[in-house]
Amino acid sequence: MAKIYSFLILFLFVYAANAQNEVIIKGTVYDINTQVPLELATVYFSNAKDSTIIEYANTDKNGAFKIATKKYDKPILLKVNYMGYQTYTEEQNGLLESKDFGKIYLLHNTSELKEVVINSAPPIRIKKDTLEFNAASFKVRPDANLEVLLKQLPGFEVDSDGKITVNGKEVNQFLVNGKAFFDKDGAIALKNLPADIINKVQVSDYKTKKEELSKQESTSDYSSINLTIDEKKNKGYFGKFLAGYGTDDRYETSMILNFFKDKQKISILASANNINSTGFTQDEVFDSMGGGRNANGNARATGTGRGITESNMVGFNYNDEWSKKFEASGSYNFDNAVNKNESKSNQANFLPTSTFFTESNSKARSENTGNKANFEFEYKINPTMRLVVTPRVDQTRSNSNSASSSSSKDENDALLNESNGISQRESTATNFANTINFNKTFEKRSRNLSFVFSNNNSDNESDALNISKTIFYQGSKPNDERNQNSKGNNNYGAYSADIEYTEPITDSLRVRIGADFDWQNAMNDSKTYDFDAASQTYSTLNDLQTNYTSYSRNSITPKVGLSFEKNNFTFNLNSSTSIIDFDNHSLYLNKITDLNQKYVLPFGRAQIRYRVDRSKFFTLRYDYSSSLPSSTQLMPVANLSNPLNTIIGNPNLNPTEKNSFNMNYRNFDVRTRSGYTLFMRGDFFNNEIVSTSVYDQSGKRTTTYRNISGTYTTSVGGNWNQTIKREAHVLRYGLSINGSYSLDKGFTNTVLYTSKRLGATPRVYFAYDYGELFTISPSYSLSYNDSKYTNSSLKASSNVVHRINIQTTNYWPKNWVFGNDFGYTYNSNISNNFKKDFYLWNTSLSYVFLDKKMTLKVKVYDVLNQNQSATRTISPTTIRDEENTVLKRYAMFSLAYKLGNFGGREGRSRNARGGGGNGGEGNGSGRGMDNMD
Repeated sequence: MAKIYSFLILFLFVYAANAQNEVIIKGTVYDINTQVPLELATVYFSNAKDSTIIEYANTDKNGAFKIATKKYDKPILLKVNYMGYQTYTEEQNGLLESKDFGKIYLLHNTSELKEVVINSAPPIRIKKDTLEFNAASFKVRPDANLEVLLKQLPGFEVDSDGKITVNGKEVNQFLVNGKAFFDKDGAIALKNLPADIINKVQVSDYKTKKEELSKQESTSDYSSINLTIDEKKNKGYFGKFLAGYGTDDRYETSMILNFFKDKQKISILASANNINSTGFTQDEVFDSMGGGRNANGNARATGTGRGITESNMVGFNYNDEWSKKFEASGSYNFDNAVNKNESKSNQANFLPTSTFFTESNSKARSENTGNKANFEFEYKINPTMRLVVTPRVDQTRSNSNSASSSSSKDENDALLNESNGISQRESTATNFANTINFNKTFEKRSRNLSFVFSNNNSDNESDALNISKTIFYQGSKPNDERNQNSKGNNNYGAYSADIEYTEPITDSLRVRIGADFDWQNAMNDSKTYDFDAASQTYSTLNDLQTNYTSYSRNSITPKVGLSFEKNNFTFNLNSSTSIIDFDNHSLYLNKITDLNQKYVLPFGRAQIRYRVDRSKFFTLRYDYSSSLPSSTQLMPVANLSNPLNTIIGNPNLNPTEKNSFNMNYRNFDVRTRSGYTLFMRGDFFNNEIVSTSVYDQSGKRTTTYRNISGTYTTSVGGNWNQTIKREAHVLRYGLSINGSYSLDKGFTNTVLYTSKRLGATPRVYFAYDYGELFTISPSYSLSYNDSKYTNSSLKASSNVVHRINIQTTNYWPKNWVFGNDFGYTYNSNISNNFKKDFYLWNTSLSYVFLDKKMTLKVKVYDVLNQNQSATRTISPTTIRDEENTVLKRYAMFSLAYKLGNFGGREGRSRNARGGGGNGGEGNGSGRGMDNMD
């Protein structure tokens, strides 16, 4: 902690010293014709010689700007940029004293249709609902990846899990030139795309493919990021190869190659390691160190994951424009993962009038091998019609084996039951899914016809061997001994068609009518064979554990919607009613059961969005929905696979009704680089489906399902962040707090219990960058939970978790990189048999040579060898303490090589990204630009 205070004192001292060398520049920007002040015009200074961005700001609602910058004794250019207006340019011999430029008038751009070439683009522009950042205006170190660039952009936050939020809104789609780069969540792009090739970062509200094609307003609470590649870097290749070996036979290897040629992009990647890093998300400093850095909520990073995984993967990604009308993209991934884990647990089981305790141990190995292929084909039939087809094929093979044992005792330490068993299982799953989007626009603005057809078909076959013995010490229940072979075959098919027509009533009012058609069918055929000692084969059919079930569910859902848009106000109302036939069939113990149900379920959504100004947004939404019980929950077929828990359905279940309220307010001031978000949410349930268990005197339970009403979950919270920049000093800080309150209900031994839970999670973070030399990022979070129970032996529970993390990266001396990631976790919820706190310290030291193409690195995971995986889970009916195998300390030595060539020149990064380059108005490419028309 003393180090943090030292850095803060150092920052304040340097900040005060630089303030003596500052000048204040201000002025006001107006429309020359109307004399109206222009809000969010971009005002920036650039070097007159090379167009390097020196400093920038945006005007407020009164058109005023104020820039604090260092004194500059060289010719500079003052530029003012605003969409639809000519760029204002004024040259100055330097900035040696504070100055008021007074009123600056902008002229309308009368040649918007002509090609415009600008030597330097403004750092930030707002175009309708899209926020665009000029990447060249934000300085990052020469070898930085995309993640480093995004952390420099105002309003962006990238946490340790790689989750990105922009102005408090989570990003769930990540595109490169309008196309997915392996995966839409952006994990691979974030860690592997060089910042130097990025031209623009465009942020907009996430839209479904249907909303995008029909140009409807987004109904999502998420954001989408589209990256455009610098045209000069759009011809060439870049890549990285890495190989490492360490103590305890730890190893890691990886490779990524990217080829760009205009519209064609090809990427190949591969990785293999035995340090719990599945997928491909390398960190520049720590590579794939056991899941990466310390993280809040990241199981692998914090050591709460189960077991150690050895993984291998190969991937291929392709994007191209085969013609002006036809675009194609696709990706293929092969992955193999082997996980080994040893687990032990202690569990207290609370009944209304007593408590019993269960101890368990297990040792397991599982292997999963997958092949996945995704494609997207887009055909522009004519200017008014587009067709998009997105097929996906998956195949997964898995096998596992385990050995387990458990025993249960009552409060007097008397044995209730004991169980031991070994099992082996193999399965193969194949899935094919496809979506066809067709959209037709008409001459009349906002008139639109859309059709969406989708299917999802899967087949799953399994073969399992189970040998177990369960002894019951109380009552007259006979012991349960099994030596069985179980075979399962599951088939599932789902098809849907969605047709919708939109008719504009006025310029502001639109009406939508349509219908959804859905067809589902599924089959589950389970057969269990007992071992026949005479023939030494599994040939005796076990009727109690053999069953056949199937269901079909067909529905027609007419729907109507209304959209109203006026100025900054948007209102959407959607209503639909599903008419459903739900037919279930089972064959069990030679008895046929048919359960045919008919439902009429209403659905509704109302949403209001109000833009107070260009940086403040308010959203209010209400949803009403219903969901049917599953076939498994309905059918009276006993599942006897677990000797200690028999599960059977309830044919009298009703659909669950859900009412949801959501309110959100976001405000981000680009001018001051600060913003905040406030939210409230509530979900209220009627006829919620819950499981209910009845225990006998031996501790064996029988579980079924019931409806309960009056449960709810509510949450409220907010976050605030700000960025301050002074020359080489960049300070980012913020805080957030989330609170929740919920009421849950359930049944144990037919007695209704309730659980009221209150939770609060505040977090504060801080990050300081000193140019390209040093970065420090401390953070602290607290999680507090308090629960109260009725009709349970457990009356109340509470726990608190503290997490402190400090990440530092030092890039001095030249060519050396020294990274440290130090975390401390305290959890009051951990059992007294385990340590309640632990430290996790990861460190790495690397040396870059051969013109920054080669990197030699040594890193140590869990330097203090304190990583642990002890967890406690509390519910109204149980307290469970569990410990699993965890990755412990190791050292790794690795060698990495980077290569790149763009436009026929060796791919070397600029010493600073301040250079403007040809980042002007007309250089954006990809679908992301469609939002700016």
